[in-house]
Amino acid sequence: MSRTDLAVTTGLNKTTVSSLVNELILNEFVYEVGIKSGEIGRPRVMLSINPKAGYIISAEIGVDFILVIATDFEPKVIYQFRQELTLNEDIDVVINKLIELIQGAVEFCEMQGEGKLLGLAVGVPGLVDFTKGRLLFAPNLNWRDVPLQEILQNHFRNIHITIDNEANMAALGEYYFGSAYKVDDFLYLSSGVGLGGGIVRQGRLFRGVKGMAGEIGHIIMDPDGILCGCGNRGCWETQASQKALFRYVKEMINAGAESLLKDVSDGDLMQLSVEKIVEAAKLGDRVALDALTQVAHHLAIGIASLINVLNPQLVVFGGILSAAWEFIKPVLDQDLQVRSLLWERQKTEVVLAKHQENACVMGGVATVYQEII
Repeated sequence: MSRTDLAVTTGLNKTTVSSLVNELILNEFVYEVGIKSGEIGRPRVMLSINPKAGYIISAEIGVDFILVIATDFEPKVIYQFRQELTLNEDIDVVINKLIELIQGAVEFCEMQGEGKLLGLAVGVPGLVDFTKGRLLFAPNLNWRDVPLQEILQNHFRNIHITIDNEANMAALGEYYFGSAYKVDDFLYLSSGVGLGGGIVRQGRLFRGVKGMAGEIGHIIMDPDGILCGCGNRGCWETQASQKALFRYVKEMINAGAESLLKDVSDGDLMQLSVEKIVEAAKLGDRVALDALTQVAHHLAIGIASLINVLNPQLVVFGGILSAAWEFIKPVLDQDLQVRSLLWERQKTEVVLAKHQENACVMGGVATVYQEII
């Protein structure tokens, strides 16, 4: 775009645009890339984001993994590494692995000549005091009151570090770079080991009074239901998550149902994965198909309620279970048609996250972008 294009797009006057562009050029975030002519008027100097302005590192601590990426300023992913974790690993072990993986990303970027580190963001599955970078409670990790930003700041000094809930970050990632681009009111739903959500209203994350809005996985669906990691019974995530999917499969097989999943896991149902269940479903396995249908039905009940309350333009679905989208989507559409008010007149589309399992880390990149720009 040219400075004139920017003035038209933003509604700012040309003098203001020129001043802001000069500031961006001075900081090397933007550079001039050539002259465009052939239109009416003077030739225009074109501007572009400078990918070599520096690099951004983003990480996610999951229940059973750590994912770290680095991007240039375009932002294009230039480094990615995923470390699997055993369940219930000691907190110090996990944090030390996180630091080691972040350091590995830093060293790679330095070797590639990617410039300076512009910021670091980390997404976690739990309640976060966003202003202090403190993880207050992560039920699926069984972590409480962890000063994560302070710990990381001791290792990565003079770097701006952001800690946030993983679904909030993912929502921001899909808003900046994904399926919700230019959609100012939407709901992001992350279905993994647990179930989380991020709410974007008028182009901003809705955080609530204490910054803890979006814990939709802990909406009570069945007061007499299964005990959740948060201490309540019958939370939505006990019905519509990876953990719930595995439970449905185990219950059917233990009741005597025949399934390919018993063979692919060598009879050890602890070895189940979403990928194995999806593969079995593609082969027509009844247990896999029924389990995915159960999850989809429970997802639809909760999504319909949220649509009725929030009336979003869009619902974006991401997380581990997004790998089963081809089986979940038809059930969602059918159920939402029945359960959502005014579905046909004011249909809220439910779409797949562009970045799926990488939505959180791309959201970390978006968080740093937001701080810089």
